[in-house]
Amino acid sequence: MARRRAVAVTLALELLLVALGFVVAQQVDVDGESKPKPVANHLGPDFVDIRTVPSVPTAPATVPGAASGTFTWDCGRNEIGHRNTANIVMAPGYPGQAHHVHDYVGNVSTAVNSTPRTLARAATTCQNGDRSTYFWPVLRTVGAGGATGHTGHDGEIQVPVELTLTYFGNPKGNVVAMPQQLAGTVGDAVAVTNGDANAAATWTCSSTPERRTTAYPVCPGGDRVLRVYDFPSCWDGRRTDSQSHRSHLVFPSRNGDCPHGTFPVPRLRVTLSYDIPPGVRFQIDAFDGQRNSPLTDHAFVVNLMPEPLMGRVVACLNSGQACREG
Repeated sequence: MARRRAVAVTLALELLLVALGFVVAQQVDVDGESKPKPVANHLGPDFVDIRTVPSVPTAPATVPGAASGTFTWDCGRNEIGHRNTANIVMAPGYPGQAHHVHDYVGNVSTAVNSTPRTLARAATTCQNGDRSTYFWPVLRTVGAGGATGHTGHDGEIQVPVELTLTYFGNPKGNVVAMPQQLAGTVGDAVAVTNGDANAAATWTCSSTPERRTTAYPVCPGGDRVLRVYDFPSCWDGRRTDSQSHRSHLVFPSRNGDCPHGTFPVPRLRVTLSYDIPPGVRFQIDAFDGQRNSPLTDHAFVVNLMPEPLMGRVVACLNSGQACREG
């Protein structure tokens, strides 16, 4: 009798544990739906399976009458091969290090000796006449056992298969026009040294745009690797640049509000898409000591949109339209 009672108790406990396990499993399936087990890869510590990356928080709600529009335009994808080591925002007039090459779209004259006057007179790759300059480090594939493993700065430069420029409005109110020569910075080229406080460039895959990471993503087969730059959009109303190259144009808060004393301007997003074969390592050009880390990814813009074009951008965003040019 006692033995049957003990067996019954044991069976009851086992059933309870199974039930609890089912509940936990159900919770993981619901709460952790976007968190499958990591897929082993041999690409290195800077890479992450995109399926293990959580989704980004939802965008803040847009209040009635706020600038809810979008403005997209075509500046190509650097088919002309405009590249150099200059950085006219951080170090104008300085040629830069040979192993840190930038890709450009927009203004075709951007170089070490560029001036506001030369930039304003130059041609552009943008079909709507936008003379702004947009640039970021080149992306290279890394050959197994090749020179890249020794120098960290070799490898075949990858041309994006698609490049999208989009301006967004502000969820809390209307935006104002950006002035000519306004410089914008996203990311930190020396984040390995400085820490990740300003490491803001993100990566994802074409089938998972809601997941963002500051690591290099390992994408499912058939996906493109996406590189996304969301620029700051709260301007102090006075300066076109600053000593830090950041304090004149800062990011809004999570709810979309601009800090006191700043004004919302069109928010730029640049998205680059690459065809990287599965299992192939890739990396950005970086300064010595930065280990080609994805944390150091960064981008710059110098606004040189003609005023009538900037006026169209602002009108589109503030009226809530989805506009496209080129």
